Amino acid sequence: MDATSETEVYGLIGYPVKHSISPQIHNSAFKTLKINAVYLTFEVKKEFLKKALDGVKALGVKGVNVTIPYKIDVVKHLDELSQEATLIGAVNTILNTNGKLIGFNTDGIGVLKAFKAYKVELTGKKVVLLGAGGAAKAIGYAIADKVNSLIILNRTKRKALMLSKELKRKLKANALGGDLTLESLRKSLINADIIVNATSIGMTPNFNQTPVPKELLKSNMVVLDVVYNPLETKLLQEAKEAGAKCINGVEMLVQQAAEAFKIWFKVDPPIDEMRKAALKSLIGKEVN
Repeated sequence: MDATSETEVYGLIGYPVKHSISPQIHNSAFKTLKINAVYLTFEVKKEFLKKALDGVKALGVKGVNVTIPYKIDVVKHLDELSQEATLIGAVNTILNTNGKLIGFNTDGIGVLKAFKAYKVELTGKKVVLLGAGGAAKAIGYAIADKVNSLIILNRTKRKALMLSKELKRKLKANALGGDLTLESLRKSLINADIIVNATSIGMTPNFNQTPVPKELLKSNMVVLDVVYNPLETKLLQEAKEAGAKCINGVEMLVQQAAEAFKIWFKVDPPIDEMRKAALKSLIGKEVN
């Protein structure tokens, strides 16, 4: 559909965003449902974050997603937060309602639906979550009260401890925090059932990096990596070689995008088409 004077604008705010496939995902949904809208990326430096959000209001941009590194920083610039966003303290989706910016968080439901799509049961499981940023917070809040135990490891130990204490206090979860070092990985991954990488380690162009040494990966594990570019990160390659069940970042990305779409348009999104568009943009060919 060609752009007209009535075309609505949606987009992604983050830094960097050139690697993002969110435009392909959302624009495929617009095309499928014949919605007169376009989804763009907005690469915003930290000092311009507030001005960018003022611009969303001023220009009448209907909605935006928020990605690394602004999911937490953006909160203070919004007019209202959903219940989930208030609880988590992080936002990845913004709805512009007549100049009022309302923040939501769809990362949590995105990861739950990704686990469900791969038939992974969380009840009674020991989970190790890598990272304590915006995505990790949302994932932590989504799974903490469903699993048996949750260990959060982060390069800045203080943030991991803060998140684990939050989850204990707010959800009565069995959560611990620590630093992301080889020693703490060795201890934490003993008898671990699920590993979730919610850091950017392994993301293009640093695709030779992994947060977990391959000798710590086992065949009875489930490994979910929120990184989707490359489609198969070094972590997932080595997990697959170890015989583990692997979930790439595309499924979570598509599921959270579908939830954002529902917030913006109040209709069910064409999730199969969105998934195909995501995979096509990553592997460069049509996916049936």
